[in-house]
Amino acid sequence: MRRETQNVLLVLTGGALLKIAFGGSYLRYVKPSQQPLLVAAGVVMLLLAAVAIVRDIRARQPRTSCGTTGSEHARSAWMLLLPVLAIFVVAPPALGSDSVNRDSARDAATERTATFPPLPPGKVVELPMNEFVARAGWDSRDSLAGRTVRLTGFVVRDEHRVRLARMVITCCAADASPLTITLRGGEFTGLRSDDWLRVTGEVEPGSATEANNYQPVLRVATLRRVAAPDHPYEQ
Repeated sequence: MRRETQNVLLVLTGGALLKIAFGGSYLRYVKPSQQPLLVAAGVVMLLLAAVAIVRDIRARQPRTSCGTTGSEHARSAWMLLLPVLAIFVVAPPALGSDSVNRDSARDAATERTATFPPLPPGKVVELPMNEFVARAGWDSRDSLAGRTVRLTGFVVRDEHRVRLARMVITCCAADASPLTITLRGGEFTGLRSDDWLRVTGEVEPGSATEANNYQPVLRVATLRRVAAPDHPYEQ
């Protein structure tokens, strides 16, 4: 690869990282806490590109690889540059129902031995999906019993049921895993997969079992469509 191509690739990659970091789309790839790392990586790449460009201008000795023609250089350069250029043009969506359908199974304990602190007082308690699923599946004190909760997630539809889902990440979208609950008793006509909902209801006692991979059932009281949140993933 020619030095000029290397420099252009560094500039584009660094610029793409900064665009993602400051444009908000980085939340589709990594956790919010990793924004400074993306910014730092982008700045370092741009600085490296600047140093390399200055050195090449001073040297004024363009280099070529032995045994490779100019046309081959051009083709290989475009193959490397196209994925980076695509980041400036296309912003991929956050993981959704397709990812849930591909991998809905998850490891689960077989006994209800965990204990959780009491839920806060109030007529409706807003919970993240991962806490709701954990309490429904493993809380030996049944802290969800008789309590109305509010959950936010996206729709996953199949022939037999409507589910509410959320993707959970540890580091980035590459390690994302789905959490799902089954919705019952609501009006689901017109809902499509990947629609975002805010739902209130009560857990169906004993519905999270080993047989269904500890996916609880929520008896729906109310539901409404909402815009996708700025942070689509839970942690």
